[in-house]
Amino acid sequence: MATGSNIRTYFDGRWHDGDVPVMRGADHGAWLGSTVFDGARYVHGRAPDLDLHCARVNASAKALMIAPTVTTEDMVQIVWDGLSAYPKEAAVYIRPMYWSRAGDASLICADPESTAFALSLEALPMADPAAMPNGGMSLTTTQYRRPIQAVAVMDAKAGCLYPNNARMMREAKAKGFDNALVQDLAGNVAELSTSNVFMVRDGIVATPIPNGTFLNGITRQRVIKLLREAGMEVVETTLTLDDFRAADEVFSTGNASKVVPVWKFDEVEYGPGPVAKRARELYWDFAHA
Repeated sequence: MATGSNIRTYFDGRWHDGDVPVMRGADHGAWLGSTVFDGARYVHGRAPDLDLHCARVNASAKALMIAPTVTTEDMVQIVWDGLSAYPKEAAVYIRPMYWSRAGDASLICADPESTAFALSLEALPMADPAAMPNGGMSLTTTQYRRPIQAVAVMDAKAGCLYPNNARMMREAKAKGFDNALVQDLAGNVAELSTSNVFMVRDGIVATPIPNGTFLNGITRQRVIKLLREAGMEVVETTLTLDDFRAADEVFSTGNASKVVPVWKFDEVEYGPGPVAKRARELYWDFAHA
């Protein structure tokens, strides 16, 4: 890897140093948004659940009606080949992605056989909740909602979904908070603008049940499994904003930062709680194993 470069790009069958151009102006993905991606993490020499992330980007491509071109097994190997240029202590964000290069005769529909593939590796440090003010993030409400599968590609990690997430985040930050606790169209809590969410009350961990308005995150599924194996009760159920206001603690799970405590939701203060701390410990024990 070139000295001073923190990004590597896999495109056209080989690795390139740096953030190289991969998309053309007339590509269907550039002007009509037929793009999907996924995110995984390399940290402390490990890439936890890398195979699941690679499998999910292929599933996302199919959901967007474009044809994936790289098998999960080959994608995992490509990632590890690319990671070999980074030091073991590096924290690297792993982004495989597909997009369509051409449309069919309608122009609107992607040509599923014109799929392009790229993979971006970028050295990005992991967020440390202990270094955050008050030991975690703060949440507020947002006017924007998560759509349903009938009106958006909610069964894919599609790039076209993220401008709506950005509106949620920008609104929260304009109000002086770190993130937004987002509702679905029925008014129930779906997730944060960037990640899945959990709450704890009277020792029971609860998280919104997947209902087609958000992705059932890989880290979310892993944390549920780890907490249950540790003897904790975890329920997936319908939750409201008032449920979160009455919670003893709240935390989020996502690929970028894994498990992050929430210290405040609007006027309600929780502080980092013991379950979030335990979830982080369990996750990193798993990741290092």
